[in-house]
Amino acid sequence: MSELITAELVDLDLSAETKSEAARSLAERMVSAGRVTDLDGFLADVAAREAQMPTGLDGGIGIPHCRSEHVAAPTLAFGRSRRGIDFGAADGPADLVFLIAAPAGADDDHLTILSSLARRLMDPGFTDALRAEADPAVAAALVRGEEAPATAPEPAEAAEAAEAATEKTATAERTAAKPFRIVAVTSCPTGIAHTYMAAESLEAAARAQGVVLDVETQGSAGFERLDPAVIAAADAVIWAHDVDVREKGRFGGKPVVDTGVKAGINRPAELIAEARAKAERGEISGIAEDGAGPAEGTGGPSGPSGHFGVRLRTYLMSGVSYMVPFVAAGGLLIALSFAIGGYEIAGAKSVADHFVWGESASWAALLNQIGTAAFGFLVPVLAGYIAYGMADRPALVPGFVGGAIALTIDAGFLGGLVAGLLAGAAVMAIQRVKVHPTLRGIMPVLVIPLLASIAVGFLMFIVVGKPIASLQNALTDWLNGLSGSNAVILGVVLGLMMCFDMGGPLNKVAYAFAVGGLADPTPGSLKVMAAVMAAGMVPPLAMALATTLRRSLFTRTERENGRAAWVLGASFITEGAIPFAAADPLRVIPSVMAGGAVTGALSMAFGCTLRAPHGGVFVVPLIGEPFLYLLAIAVGTAVSTALVVVLKGMRRTPGSGAPADDGPAVAVAA
Repeated sequence: MSELITAELVDLDLSAETKSEAARSLAERMVSAGRVTDLDGFLADVAAREAQMPTGLDGGIGIPHCRSEHVAAPTLAFGRSRRGIDFGAADGPADLVFLIAAPAGADDDHLTILSSLARRLMDPGFTDALRAEADPAVAAALVRGEEAPATAPEPAEAAEAAEAATEKTATAERTAAKPFRIVAVTSCPTGIAHTYMAAESLEAAARAQGVVLDVETQGSAGFERLDPAVIAAADAVIWAHDVDVREKGRFGGKPVVDTGVKAGINRPAELIAEARAKAERGEISGIAEDGAGPAEGTGGPSGPSGHFGVRLRTYLMSGVSYMVPFVAAGGLLIALSFAIGGYEIAGAKSVADHFVWGESASWAALLNQIGTAAFGFLVPVLAGYIAYGMADRPALVPGFVGGAIALTIDAGFLGGLVAGLLAGAAVMAIQRVKVHPTLRGIMPVLVIPLLASIAVGFLMFIVVGKPIASLQNALTDWLNGLSGSNAVILGVVLGLMMCFDMGGPLNKVAYAFAVGGLADPTPGSLKVMAAVMAAGMVPPLAMALATTLRRSLFTRTERENGRAAWVLGASFITEGAIPFAAADPLRVIPSVMAGGAVTGALSMAFGCTLRAPHGGVFVVPLIGEPFLYLLAIAVGTAVSTALVVVLKGMRRTPGSGAPADDGPAVAVAA
């Protein structure tokens, strides 16, 4: 860390009164040292980061920081204020100010060192030593970790420490048989400081309470995913984050405490206590679908580990998860436009040239054209985020470029899939090339996007584009030509897949197939989407109906879950049936698969269509043949209900009572 801070970058008498003045004063030292190339540009980046979230921490610490293209080398400046400066901390102004400057393309080693400093800020001995030091050179050495702060305890402090150690030992002994286990994820917008400080704070609090805690820091230097076995063994999960937790699906079925990163720094003991309480109450939090893929396949920073099939599915689902909101918004808008203005509204003039406030046709045309614009992003977003799932942010540009080319050459959804995979592979290949340290800063923002975009563009335009376009056209023609037994068979297969694992890999494959068809909607693809959603509604609805009709066959927990399953099923949340399947898989899973297959087959046979990728009964007015659609769902639900009641009834012996109550209800979602 010797290159990050020197005596010239230390101000032990910082006279600034505001955080902007403090940042400018310390940044001027960086400019003088040749570490920052543009003072105003750098300060603008610092201010932008500060606007996202205050950087003040409890304990009198301010850590303004940012990644900026105006930073020549990773740098740290330290200032000590007598009056204190308000950085937005709850306990008042900060007297210790650390300005952290990271280049836009800082390498992992330097970011790891910066994260080490962030963790040390949680040590009172370290901060006390900085407050007492009078020599800038020694202060710089302390920050670099070259000198250990004097921490000899006073007699009273020693006694307190001994008492605390005794308590910790007692706690450890009490929990030695089966310690409470927590996995945590910490992250902040820039991934430099708060991410690692929260991790250190949570780890310290866990040690004090005798809790086994493993942390995944999703920082700027990438992140090493927690071992799936560690996650599986955990009793609870803590997310202390200000940006989305990546690959949330790994933590499904666990009690989750979801909070901001500052809570992880300032209130770690409370978060651990909350996690314990949730686990004791059996509160299993639902994990939203995020395209993370199953829990078995996660590894290093570049992507999931495991065999090729696991990695490929994870990459594809990453792209689909980001594409779905565009499909949802665009599809619903287009469906509403048809409901208001009829199908001919698709040929209306641009509302930019002709719009009459009082005409419903103008409003229908407006909705249609907004929805069409949203649909125009589907394939580029799919390709971009498949590439992102493979190689992180440097792969976004070539991924989006490849997706746009897929649209240009009429390669459609399949072209987007291939373009995303090509872009991710190209970036991963370029990243393997060793470059001189002076080029590292421009690699992710210039060199990698440039070279990877050229490679993907060449392959899509010249090599693979036209064959993929031909395959896409063939698939479209096949879907459009589905009728009779062929359509019914496809409906059966999709229904079985949707209901087999209820949110697992097979369910997601079927759903991804249907959503992908909405990227270039045709009558065939709209039928597929309708069949998939209808079948996915059957499992929770069937369990809800079964618990209503034959309460004696279910435990109190299952009966209470059954009431929630009505809403979940109506909303197309297949995971609402998971508690029932987990408790009795041999009877529940075959029953719901049978009902899902019937519903999928009937939906296809009835010719029902759907433009919206989600919504359940709430989008029925936008469905083609809505009454037949509801009939298909009702028939499938009845089949599943009858089967599960019969199978569970056969299990009971004469004279047996209702299943015993087994504690509070648990709402589970994958």
